[in-house]
Amino acid sequence: MSETQPNQKASRRSGRKERMALRAAKPDVHPCPPGQPGGAYKPLSETDLQSIFETALRLLEELGMGEVPDNLAQTLLASGATDNGKGRFLLPRALVQDAIDQASKVFTLHGRDERRSIVVGGDAVHFGTGGAAVQTLDMTDGLYRPSTLADLHDFTRLQDTLENVSWFTRCCVATDVPDNFDLDVNTVYALLANTTKPVATSFTLAEHVDPIVEMLDIASGGPGTFAERPFVKAHISPVISPMRFGEDAVDVVFKCIEHRIPISNITAAQAGATAPATMAGFLAQSLAETLASLVMVHSIEPGFPMVFSNWPLVIDLRTGAFVGGGGETTLLNAASAQLSNWLGLCSGVASSMTDAKAIDAQYGVEKGMTSLAAGLAGGNLIYESSGMTASLLGASFEAFILDDEMHAHTYRTLRGVEVTEANLGFDDICGAVLGEGHFLGGDQTLAAMERDYFYPPLADRDNPSVWGDSGAPTAWDRAKRKAQQVLATHRPQYLSPEQDAEIRARFNIIL
Repeated sequence: MSETQPNQKASRRSGRKERMALRAAKPDVHPCPPGQPGGAYKPLSETDLQSIFETALRLLEELGMGEVPDNLAQTLLASGATDNGKGRFLLPRALVQDAIDQASKVFTLHGRDERRSIVVGGDAVHFGTGGAAVQTLDMTDGLYRPSTLADLHDFTRLQDTLENVSWFTRCCVATDVPDNFDLDVNTVYALLANTTKPVATSFTLAEHVDPIVEMLDIASGGPGTFAERPFVKAHISPVISPMRFGEDAVDVVFKCIEHRIPISNITAAQAGATAPATMAGFLAQSLAETLASLVMVHSIEPGFPMVFSNWPLVIDLRTGAFVGGGGETTLLNAASAQLSNWLGLCSGVASSMTDAKAIDAQYGVEKGMTSLAAGLAGGNLIYESSGMTASLLGASFEAFILDDEMHAHTYRTLRGVEVTEANLGFDDICGAVLGEGHFLGGDQTLAAMERDYFYPPLADRDNPSVWGDSGAPTAWDRAKRKAQQVLATHRPQYLSPEQDAEIRARFNIIL
């Protein structure tokens, strides 16, 4: 007995080392990839949904939409709308229902790399970006400064490495590019040069669309190739609250449909300012306005891919300042996602729009609560969810890193609990209780470790003494180091030299 005991102890130590090495290894199976199912959180009852929808239909049918441009007026009349002779076009409920019934319920948002494409619709949840921040949180001094074109390039290639950001929309405006056409062109160029994910942009004017599509064709392989597999979608706000259209944006919609560019038609009413302060009244008006966008697209081309982007926004009624975080924003965006999904439409909402200027406790609370609720409610595309700070006025490199990790936790929450006979583990429980008295190192534990648990690379799980000995770093410190490392090393070349030269010969590419 004394001769075999040391060998048994050595074997246990060796086995423990193997188990520890396995725990430290990257799991073969991703426990929480993007596209997890949402919809479990339902802040509105069936009666609530019906009442809000009925009020939205009444608003469209009896109040209608104002300031309808001539080109849209013709298509709406041909589809069954009526002009009340008082400057408003009435949209009968039958027309609205036809638009809902014939809407594109599921479509592919292509990446230039097809492996990075995502399917929009159903119950799949994807976090992405948005915004038009005019300031960037500088990594050197921790203060805000005007955003530049160089920042946009850096943000684009940084997020290119983040697996939980499913698509990228420009998160900041290059304030150092004063000409609007050059701004639109160089924004799209930054997307082409620095990522192969699905991307989105906006067009200041409709006449900018044709030449930019020429640039997209160059990147796609030749004239007409972009329209065959469009990898850019357009963010457009054709409805101005309350209840009227905006001519320039409507013109952009027509042009995007002509060029087969998928659309996110964004309604961005503000509670207590451009929409009712009551939650129910706000949801009814905002739903009506987004439905008006859908009817517009339906009247041009039924079933054209459109994300039903009903973004409830909130202001602080004491000051009139925009509010990106808080319980009201959390609730309204979740309710909006539920409404859109209830109608069977591809839903888009805006969350993680913290009002915090620094990466602090306020930042964590506001981003965590708003993004988790939007995911649980089933928002198909959750905009503004990465990198945005300061009530959408700012964008932060550190925030992109931290938010990417936050999304992984949210996806893991959405994945839920898989209840199977094997996972219930009756025999494993009995074996542990009657055997070693614990589950460490057991086959079920090792399998679950690889399959079911997410191990955050940034979050600090050390004990206080280890944390102190390592310099007591904050989450911001760790995120800054990671962002700096990525920006120093990740310099993709997604345009061939020939494509880049052709684009530069035809457009004023500034960087």
